Amino acid sequence: MIKENLERIRREVPEYVEIIGAVKTRTPDEIKELIDAGITIIGHNYVQEAEDTFEELGEYSGRVQWHMIGHLQKNKINKALKIFNMIQTVDSFGCAEEISSRSEKINKVMPILLEVNIGEESSKTGIEPDYRVILETVQKISLLSGVSLKGLMTMGPLTSDPKLLIPYFKNTRLIFDRLNSERVDNLNLKILSMGMSDSYKIAIDEGSTMIRLGTILFGARHKKTTL
Repeated sequence: MIKENLERIRREVPEYVEIIGAVKTRTPDEIKELIDAGITIIGHNYVQEAEDTFEELGEYSGRVQWHMIGHLQKNKINKALKIFNMIQTVDSFGCAEEISSRSEKINKVMPILLEVNIGEESSKTGIEPDYRVILETVQKISLLSGVSLKGLMTMGPLTSDPKLLIPYFKNTRLIFDRLNSERVDNLNLKILSMGMSDSYKIAIDEGSTMIRLGTILFGARHKKTTL
């Protein structure tokens, strides 16, 4: 049903919205089926697991873009630079600076998104949603030569009612628009990555240009069992 699920969602969402296939815990066969169905961006949460999946997929890996959508540990940056075409979870200037430094050493400019912890949750990473802090961070990132800031990414608080996420997505969009009005040199934010399987419709209504979908494409995640 993966192909049918993707086709249905494409009919539902505007053409300008990019769909990321979030493949955490998915098998190579499932991911290949998704790629054959036409997905163009694969998102992964873990560097080591992404590295293994990249190798297992063989030639399929080169048919798609790879986005890091989970927290990036400093000691995994070098591996991440070899796999990913974008890192969506940059949560501070220090993180961006470290990625830039490593990228410069391999003559690469890594596209990144600044992750905003819009719900100010202690359990999640991301920069605090204080506009002055975000603007200062964006201004400093714009001066780095090894990264290129393309937009913002956020995850709303976990909730059983997606409608409760509306104010969080709305606030992220306001920050996004305000940053674009600042006319910061070397900055042209195009991507607003927000919305997942249970919230992508609401996120798009609030301005998302990129959605990260897993369960709605693949079905329920596989649970590992022990014998």
